[in-house]
Amino acid sequence: MLKHKDHFHGSDLEKIEAVYGIKKENIVSFSANVNPLGISYKLKETLSEQLDAITSYPDREYKALRKAIAEYADTQFENIIVGNGSTELISLFIQTQRVKKALILGPTYSEYEREITLGGGTTLYYPLKEEKDFQMDVDDFCKHLNDSIDLLVLCNPNNPTSTALNRGQMRQILDACLQNGTFVMIDETYVEFAPTEEKITAIPLTNYYSNLIILRGTSKFFASPGLRLGYAVTGNNDLIKAINTRQNPWTINSLAEIAGRIMFADKEYQNHTFQHIDTERTAIYEEMSSWDTVKVYKPLANFMLCRIKKEGVDADTLFDHCIRQGLMIRNCSTFPFLDDKYFRFCFMSHEDNQRLLNAIKEILK
Repeated sequence: MLKHKDHFHGSDLEKIEAVYGIKKENIVSFSANVNPLGISYKLKETLSEQLDAITSYPDREYKALRKAIAEYADTQFENIIVGNGSTELISLFIQTQRVKKALILGPTYSEYEREITLGGGTTLYYPLKEEKDFQMDVDDFCKHLNDSIDLLVLCNPNNPTSTALNRGQMRQILDACLQNGTFVMIDETYVEFAPTEEKITAIPLTNYYSNLIILRGTSKFFASPGLRLGYAVTGNNDLIKAINTRQNPWTINSLAEIAGRIMFADKEYQNHTFQHIDTERTAIYEEMSSWDTVKVYKPLANFMLCRIKKEGVDADTLFDHCIRQGLMIRNCSTFPFLDDKYFRFCFMSHEDNQRLLNAIKEILK
């Protein structure tokens, strides 16, 4: 069995191919958390007709794209910043804020800490507790906020726990941060998959809080990580000006700009995506909740975190067994506060989901 310290990411298909001798085209990635339906139907039908767009520069202010996003996200056009994926926007925001000390939940996505460290800042972690199913105790959390913290970073729904804060809880946190002079950055990459998106998204709060910025992208819900299109929403005009001043011009290419406008308007695709994920999420959670060899944490995003309870089996063992069948899950032991008993997988097609459940059963049941 493969022994390694650095576990495979959902985009590491070439590494898998080299190590296991499995062609990447034959691997179903349950690790990347990307919409299994593929790209927007309208995008697939119409983008090829727009190829001539690359012969000219896009609008430097991306007005049409930002208006499409504003309608999609139900916010103001003036409050939107677009970028080359949410990764660029995370970097620009942290550089602009000159963060010295940040507070991050654990476990969560590693890119936040990386960008803060590159900017010369330090990071503290607030651990979500397993005994509370990784649900935040907001009252306790607010007690850990103080005026030495420049930035609070929240992923909502959180990766890899698939848990989420509702808007009322977010208001409580934002009020506490406002009192301490702390800015809040919320990554809503997975919010569109949530069954209660309207109760989770903090975009309406940008109308009331100047210490808030929300990040979203098209990589996961719209199945287009290669497009590199992300956006941020904030009601802080000074921050918008600062980011626009620092950002290089034309970071989004002409085709990505057109693709965004098409995707955000494709309501049929959006509804189909949610219905598919919600059906599969409910069925898989209910099935695995009945097993006594694994604990599953109720998911609100398009993926689920699990903890192996069976003696003699760890996430490496399970990963190895699944990948040899062309099914790639995520070993979560590289996330802060998680050990080698944790794994995560996203929801794919019904047929592929059944294949994965059967493979997991072979080890855990």
